[in-house]
Amino acid sequence: MELSERKKKVLAAVVEEYIRTAEPVGSKTVVAAAGLTCSSATIRNELSELTSLGYLEQPHTSAGRIPAAQGYRFYVNELMEQRRLSDEETDTINDRLNHRLEKPEQLMGDAGRLVGQLTGYPAVALSGPRALTVTRFDLLYVDANTFIIVLLLSNSTVRNKLVKLPFSVDSTLITKLSALFNAGFTNLTDSEITPVLISATERAARDNMGLTSIVAAFVIEVLNSGSSGEAMITGESSLLQHPEFRDPDKAHRVISYLSDSEHLMSLPATTVNGGSSKVRMIIGPENLAEELKDSSVIMAEYDAGEGQRGLIGVVGPTRMDYSAVAAKLSYVAEGLSRLLGSGEAPAGFGKMILKGDTIDE
Repeated sequence: MELSERKKKVLAAVVEEYIRTAEPVGSKTVVAAAGLTCSSATIRNELSELTSLGYLEQPHTSAGRIPAAQGYRFYVNELMEQRRLSDEETDTINDRLNHRLEKPEQLMGDAGRLVGQLTGYPAVALSGPRALTVTRFDLLYVDANTFIIVLLLSNSTVRNKLVKLPFSVDSTLITKLSALFNAGFTNLTDSEITPVLISATERAARDNMGLTSIVAAFVIEVLNSGSSGEAMITGESSLLQHPEFRDPDKAHRVISYLSDSEHLMSLPATTVNGGSSKVRMIIGPENLAEELKDSSVIMAEYDAGEGQRGLIGVVGPTRMDYSAVAAKLSYVAEGLSRLLGSGEAPAGFGKMILKGDTIDE
């Protein structure tokens, strides 16, 4: 059923008033909030019809209405107005993100904390899997039966392994293998380290003892283990500040769920669907996880550089200011894209504002 313009105004008024007050909304409040000239009786009829259509709920017979998940979804898709960030908010975001250029390894966690402070909800920061490579090999001869593999990775970490052999090797072979791996295996992903390349290296080193395969196997193991995405959650306890989570058991279930990084990586909102929207929302029962049926997830995608994508978002009650949260996330995501995607903030970034994706108080 197509909603009339008056029903749309009534629904928008109920959603916005409930977001603001966390109290059921009555007909008199709707009349004032929606700027309608009709009587309270007419509005009560509209509220009743919206309830029968599944857009609103009535907690108690004598109470006003609150939005149902279907009502929130219609509001978000059809009625919600975009807002603009205040100058103070944009300055705060830009200063915080630009400051972290000096410590890029902390940027994702700091962005999550910033989002949590801006919205008052637990913040989720996700990075997609990034293909690691080895930038330098050092094979260190210890004795006739022992050598050490040292790998410097593209993410600036170091991995090493002590190899003990049941046979003796000469230091010359270890030195030769080190040179060959530096010449032929650096900056390769695990999928590019092929049996053909390993065999060619064995022949070049005149290695008939399998040392090349030992080193290559360790390299592939390290690159595989380091290529998974990263998930971080900050500010879980902020849920307790919202009336929907005053029940300790309910809050504990959601917080426990969010504390598991595997759960975070599988949030439905993190699935890139090829859509044009920078911000995606999963409202209440749309969440597949039972623990999040009374919550909403809002995620914004950003360019993490080197062809990788990341997501920054929040988890909170269905009664959240979707417009404000979406705009703040969109602005933070744009800032992260400029910092990580290009490697540096372009001139004028501190004053750059996304048209249509920003908010005003």
